[in-house]
Amino acid sequence: MKGFLDYVDGNSVLHRLNPMTKLIISFGLCASCFLTQNHAVVAAIALFDLCLGALAGISRRSALIFISLLKLSAALFLLQVFFVRQGNILLVLPFGLRVTDAGVSFSALFALRLAAVTMPLSLMLSITRMSDIANVLVRYLGIPYKYAFVLTTAMRFIPLFTEEMAGIMEAQTARGVRFDTGNFFRKVRLLLPLCVPLLISSVRRIEVSAISAELRGFNLRGRSSGYKRYSFGANDAAALFICVMIIVASAMI
Repeated sequence: MKGFLDYVDGNSVLHRLNPMTKLIISFGLCASCFLTQNHAVVAAIALFDLCLGALAGISRRSALIFISLLKLSAALFLLQVFFVRQGNILLVLPFGLRVTDAGVSFSALFALRLAAVTMPLSLMLSITRMSDIANVLVRYLGIPYKYAFVLTTAMRFIPLFTEEMAGIMEAQTARGVRFDTGNFFRKVRLLLPLCVPLLISSVRRIEVSAISAELRGFNLRGRSSGYKRYSFGANDAAALFICVMIIVASAMI
């Protein structure tokens, strides 16, 4: 979905949380999905993610992300369900394909986990500035700033590259190229030549960013170079407590 990694400004409770708290909560919710084998628990975590999106004021974006993930999950479910041979046979298809109850259960859990695991991270990126993420990674986790910068820059450039690709496709469409073909292989042949101008523009953008970072003393930055300070408050403690409860409940059910 276009722009799903862009920061959405706001003043909600989740926006005001410590960036480190938001990182812990997002990874805690992801871990909860793998600690349980119960489909209902994973589905409940996914619904909890939607509630967090509504609390942060980005309910529409979180719903669109969830719908996109469900479409991908459905495709992966159809691919996975035929490769599990254990269990009672429910359906026999041509070419030796068969569907079992164990295959349906495993594939459904796999699809639910994909949606539930991806949602917290996407929501965290929507309500947290990339600079804040880099600062807490360096200050609290002791990650060298170069690695934190690479991580946040890569995530920041994904929407930029998407927009760049859309502009290139619009230019080719104006020249008579039709990308709305239903033939998958033909569409791939049309998109492959676009990788060259995208690569050239990406290299130029990266070079400009590298020069800009060097002029700002990139190599001199250390763990204590960040001027922003992030304090832990009552809301952070309450959020972490709820996250711990979810993790414990997921491990027990």
